[in-house]
Amino acid sequence: MDTVLVTGGRGASGRWVVDRLAGDYEVVVVDYEHPGPDTDPAPNVTFRAADLAERAEALDTVAAVDPDAVVHWAAIPVAGTHPDGRVFETNVRAAKNVLDAAGRADARIVQASSDGAYGFFFADPTPFPDELPITEAHPLQPEDPYGLSKVTAEAAAGAVARREGVPAVSIRPSWIQFPGEYACRGDDYVDDLDAGAGNFWSYVDARDVADLVAAAVAGTGGSDPAVAPSSHEAVNCVAADNALGRPLLDLLRESYGEVPDDCAVDGSALSEGDDRGAYAIEKAERLFGWEPKRSWREAADEDVSEPTLFER
Repeated sequence: MDTVLVTGGRGASGRWVVDRLAGDYEVVVVDYEHPGPDTDPAPNVTFRAADLAERAEALDTVAAVDPDAVVHWAAIPVAGTHPDGRVFETNVRAAKNVLDAAGRADARIVQASSDGAYGFFFADPTPFPDELPITEAHPLQPEDPYGLSKVTAEAAAGAVARREGVPAVSIRPSWIQFPGEYACRGDDYVDDLDAGAGNFWSYVDARDVADLVAAAVAGTGGSDPAVAPSSHEAVNCVAADNALGRPLLDLLRESYGEVPDDCAVDGSALSEGDDRGAYAIEKAERLFGWEPKRSWREAADEDVSEPTLFER
């Protein structure tokens, strides 16, 4: 059984990733803190502690595990919760260290990027996209430290892939939601159009994120991989519909006044009355056979137990 090292695996979305992978791999979870020597890990799961922003710790940890694949999921997850410099420096240093270590271990790479890399959410005012749906080829123009850290991490993944000859995938999730706890369906979000305008009312279920991570890990291995060695690919990870369940073009007109003439709208992918999300997801399907399976219509009130990675 192959070994996958997952950073940030104890986080809110990371634990769903670990739970999904543990059925197929030996998973080593690396986080800033260890759950303790008296814990009883879930099957195929072990834990290590390391400060991944410290280069020596990151390099030593990955080398000791010698994984077949590395899923880098650790980060300060949003702007505004920490000083700008700390968000950028911590995320970039950790990504650089972990990705370098993965390349030296000849491990294939999957990492968490974000739709924040496009630069829409934290910009003021929110810029209108150059195209609809928004493909992975859209310019990345963040103004905030979080989005900038993700753009830098993607560049680092590409550099490692080229230098070390490993495949690398950067996954760009939208706002991650959890079954039974869909913040994008709260009254303060649904009743305020501006609340979701920054990412065009997009979201994704944590289980769909975990499924794409698993597909990317598998799709970077084998004799005929979807992502070849020395290559880096970025893929959107977004639900098929928008969080309000209304026609996307109507939402954009109501929020922004109009759809600018210079926005290239793909009429074959986005028609009037279509409640789809704003981001294109065809690339993930083409490379990895992934499609989002969950919608807020069922998942917002779904009773699903959160993954338990260990017991004390």
